Amino acid sequence: MERYFHSVTLDKNKCVGCTNCIKRCPTQAIRVRGGKAQIMTERCIDCGECIRVCPHHAKKARHDTLDKCKEFAYTVALPAPALYGQFNRLDDIDVVLTGLQALGFDEVFEVSRAAEIVSDATRMLMNDGKLKKPVISSACPAGGRLIRGRVSDLCDHVLPLKSPMEVAAMLARRQAVANSGLAPEQIGVFFISPCAAKVTDARSPIGIDSSEVDGVLAISDIYPALLGKMNKLEQTAPLSHSGIIGVSWSYIGGEAAGLLNENHLAADGIDNVIKVLEELEDEKLQELDFIELNACAGGCVGGIFTAENGYAARARIKRLRKYLPVSCNRLSDAGSTACMDWVHPLEYSPVMKLADNVTEAMRLMQEADDIGDRLPKLDCGACGAPTCRALAEDVAKGLARDTDCIFLMRQEIQRIAKQLSTLRDNHDDT
Repeated sequence: MERYFHSVTLDKNKCVGCTNCIKRCPTQAIRVRGGKAQIMTERCIDCGECIRVCPHHAKKARHDTLDKCKEFAYTVALPAPALYGQFNRLDDIDVVLTGLQALGFDEVFEVSRAAEIVSDATRMLMNDGKLKKPVISSACPAGGRLIRGRVSDLCDHVLPLKSPMEVAAMLARRQAVANSGLAPEQIGVFFISPCAAKVTDARSPIGIDSSEVDGVLAISDIYPALLGKMNKLEQTAPLSHSGIIGVSWSYIGGEAAGLLNENHLAADGIDNVIKVLEELEDEKLQELDFIELNACAGGCVGGIFTAENGYAARARIKRLRKYLPVSCNRLSDAGSTACMDWVHPLEYSPVMKLADNVTEAMRLMQEADDIGDRLPKLDCGACGAPTCRALAEDVAKGLARDTDCIFLMRQEIQRIAKQLSTLRDNHDDT
C-alpha cells in the first residue's frame, strides 16, 4: 500500500494558472507558482473540490478501469447506492444489479446492504453509551481526513467503524469464496464509486491496515456500458437485498435517519462541513447525538464521479424508495461489531503546521506575522496563494517571495523607479 496515495492529480499541460482552485481548497493545499498549479500532497484530502471548479479540466481523479477485473478469476461488483439515481424511471434495483452481471461481474453485493449493518452497529454502540457524543460519521473519507488534519479535539468523536464500502467488501469476499470455492486472493472485489475520496480510502484507509477492496471504478466511467446492458435485458434476477435505510445513505441525511434518532445534524458540501466542525470545536453543538458530514453537496449523489445531476439523482432515489422495505440486513449478518471495528484510532495529524519542531514553528509564525503586516490583507489570490496569511507563511518557509504580492511588487517598482529618477537627476546636474 502506498503511504501517501492521492486520487486527485494535476495535469500541468492543461493548467493555465487561473487560481480558481486555490480559493476552494479546504486545506489550502494548492499554490500557483510559475504560472502552474501545485498540489501540496501532505495537505490534500482528495475531496475533489479543485476538480469541480477547474474550468480547464487540469485536475482529475485516478480510478481503476474494467480491465483490472481481468486480473482475477472471479469478480464481485459493489455498487454504491448513489448508482441507482443515475437512471431515469428506474423502479427496480434488480435491473441495475442484473446489468452489472451482464457487464461481466460474477456476483453483485449491494453496498446498501452493508450500510444497513453499519447503521445497526452504530445504534447498538450509541445505546451502550460507548461512544463520545456527539458521534461524527466516518463514512465520508474526505470528512475524516479533514478532521484528522484540522481539528484535534474531535478525533475521538469520529465513529470507529469501517465504512459500508469496507463492510460490503468483507462480506462479499466471504460469500464469493463460499459460492465459487476459490481462494480469497483469486476473487476481485470492485467498488463502483461516486467520488474520488473513496479511491484514496481503498488505497490508504483510515482506521485499518488495508482495504478489502481490490479496485475502485467510477460511476461515470462504467455508466454508458452499464446502461447499454440494462436496455438489452430480457429478464432480471432477484438480486437486491436492501431496503430504505441502506439506499438512503446515497444522499444527505440518509445515514443519520437510519439511526432512528431525531437528535442529529446532517451537513453537506465542504464549506458547510467546515462550519459545523468549527462550531463543534467551539462546543456549540454538544446537545446533539450524531452528526453526519458529507464533503459533496447533496451527499454521495453529488460526487465528482457521478453521471447525473445530484439533485435529480436524489429525487429518483427517493421515488425508488417507495417500493422497498424499511431494512433487510442486521448486525447479525456480519457476526458482531468486532469485524467492523477500527484497529487504529483516528490520530490528529495537522496538515497546516509550519514545522515539526515547536521552536522552529514559533519562529516561523513570528516571521509570518511580520511579513503579514506588510501585506494588504485583501486575499485576492493573485500571488498564487489562497490568502495573504498563506503567502506570509510560504515566504517564511522560503517557498515564495513577498514580492509575489502584486501590491508589494508595485511598491518595489515605484521605489526602484524613484531611485532611478534621482540618479538621473543627479547625473543631469553634473
